[in-house]
Amino acid sequence: MDLLSVKKFILSKILGRKYIRTGHCRACGKCCRQIYVKHFKHVLQDEKEFEKLQYLHRFYTYLKVIGKDEIGLIFECQNLDPETHKCKIHSRRPGICRRYPQEELFSMGGELSDDCGYKMEPIISFDEVMKKIDKKSAKG
Repeated sequence: MDLLSVKKFILSKILGRKYIRTGHCRACGKCCRQIYVKHFKHVLQDEKEFEKLQYLHRFYTYLKVIGKDEIGLIFECQNLDPETHKCKIHSRRPGICRRYPQEELFSMGGELSDDCGYKMEPIISFDEVMKKIDKKSAKG
């Protein structure tokens, strides 16, 4: 079993994930703008709640509210250099930034920009799913 197979097994069978992140960061900075923040099971809707969270975790102190829509508050990271579009604290960036993008992005209505270097690929391909269905149909 190769390393990718082990990673897919852990993600799908142990962590219950459906997608795997592939590709690499192109340092465009788009993921640091127009951010929704999910805390526990809901997207932040209220600036008072956000102010409380800033005391709980340093990551929240990096964010600035830039708007609100039907999904929730919209943030921008203050560590994004507006000229270079690179993170000013890249070597010390929080875990949430290191793990970007994650499946939760899609459950919140977000998506990757077309020019993002990352892609979220299904762990189990459509062909693999169809083969499993065909095997079950043949048995039954």
